[in-house]
Amino acid sequence: MSKAFTREPDGDADTDGMADDEADTSAPLPKNYVTPRGHKLLMDELLNLRRVERPKVVEIVSWAAGNGDRSENGDYIYGKKRLREIDRRTRYLGKRLDAAEIVDPAQQKIRDKVFFGATVTYADSKDKEHTITIVGVDEADLENGLVSWIAPIAKALMKAEVGDTVSIRTPGGADEIEVVAIAYDERLDGTSKKSDSSI
Repeated sequence: MSKAFTREPDGDADTDGMADDEADTSAPLPKNYVTPRGHKLLMDELLNLRRVERPKVVEIVSWAAGNGDRSENGDYIYGKKRLREIDRRTRYLGKRLDAAEIVDPAQQKIRDKVFFGATVTYADSKDKEHTITIVGVDEADLENGLVSWIAPIAKALMKAEVGDTVSIRTPGGADEIEVVAIAYDERLDGTSKKSDSSI
């Protein structure tokens, strides 16, 4: 297992209040599969933090610093805290983008099986249908049916075909679900230089 997914109890962990996304990552990062849409969202957030939000906060902190006693200056204290949050998030996004491997569902040649980027409709044991789209970790949004490719249900569905029944673990125990339909959703399509059609 990659060290990126484990925390070693080595005595000095978290002694400086370092957040998980600030931890030393000298080991190679695991692949970060992402759709073109997801890659664009990460890039847009990073650029917004660097070009818009951070300069605004720096301006407020500079102004607040010129107002005298910094120890009781709310604008200064909050501004410095916000700068740390922005810098932490910027580092995290940079690492995620460095490890990103864009997988364009439009390039998927095998469309009758479930792979990354597939929109899958399945029926549970009560014959209730659900639809999910398998996306990157940073794109997951359960309320909108976007499920991370490392989620148990996505792993169970990988390489399944219409009519296949797979078993998944739920809070209520094991459940059998049947694949009803597979599609490669247009909302995730886009142009990309890197793609892998069989993930």
